[in-house]
Amino acid sequence: MYNIDLGKSNLKVPAVAVGCMRISDMSEKELAAFIDTSLANGANFFDHADIYGGGSCESVFGKAISGIKREDVIIQTKCGIVPGKMFDFSYEHIIGSVEKSLMRLGTDYIDVLLLHRPDALMEPEEVARAFDFLKNSGKVRHFGVSNQNPYQIKLLEKYLDMPVCANQLQLSIMHASMISSGINVNMYNDSSVDRDGGILDFCRLNNITIQTWSPMQYGFFEGCFIDNEKFPELNRVLEDLANKYSVSKTTISIAWILRHPAKMQPVTGTTNLTRLTDCFKAADISLSREEWYAIYKAAGNVLP
Repeated sequence: MYNIDLGKSNLKVPAVAVGCMRISDMSEKELAAFIDTSLANGANFFDHADIYGGGSCESVFGKAISGIKREDVIIQTKCGIVPGKMFDFSYEHIIGSVEKSLMRLGTDYIDVLLLHRPDALMEPEEVARAFDFLKNSGKVRHFGVSNQNPYQIKLLEKYLDMPVCANQLQLSIMHASMISSGINVNMYNDSSVDRDGGILDFCRLNNITIQTWSPMQYGFFEGCFIDNEKFPELNRVLEDLANKYSVSKTTISIAWILRHPAKMQPVTGTTNLTRLTDCFKAADISLSREEWYAIYKAAGNVLP
């Protein structure tokens, strides 16, 4: 698998990241196979969050990689969500969350830390102070955000001494408003509505890598669109292209994201080894412009 630069950082990462939100229910044998399969395919970037499995995802992962050289894996985690209560970007919460993640992961540093969803009460000076401490102490090497719009990022960057290297955003064939709003500029239709402040172009202009979460989902955790009877035309087009390239519809769906010139990094969400491997295969597929637009239109999007 080819590598990309993670934003303005000096970190090279694989084109596809491995999401670890669901690994807490895996047996030790299953998890070992999950990690081995990822590494064998050049996918050594593992995405976590302190809330995944109530922290258990980090714990089981830390134990599973205990025999692997730390420099052979890239670990990203997120903080800032207090489940069911609030968002918290305070200095104390960020520092405390990182300390707990380090303990659960069994490591003395995290490669990338993301702020997990915006905190309406964020004081950027506090975040900057926390990032400075974590950077200077060697506990976190690179920093990013998740689900933030351009002005939220600009406000944060005003106080930071390091770049925001990534922004994790929901994107899939069936959840592509950040793309559609750019296609439908100056149109009086639903697709022209800019729901995120032009975040796609902002990230491209400022060299911030967009990491796409739920790349197989439609709506907000409503389910997978592949082989879903609700989307017959999309699955027909995906099937035709899958047959053409001798891959699966999963591979084509990830390849659709990778084809975009923004050089996004899809984050997988599956623990099924076959589907996981299919995601990695997408890095070897280069869809034509006609094929990319055919998929876009099959998802119900109308070109102006």
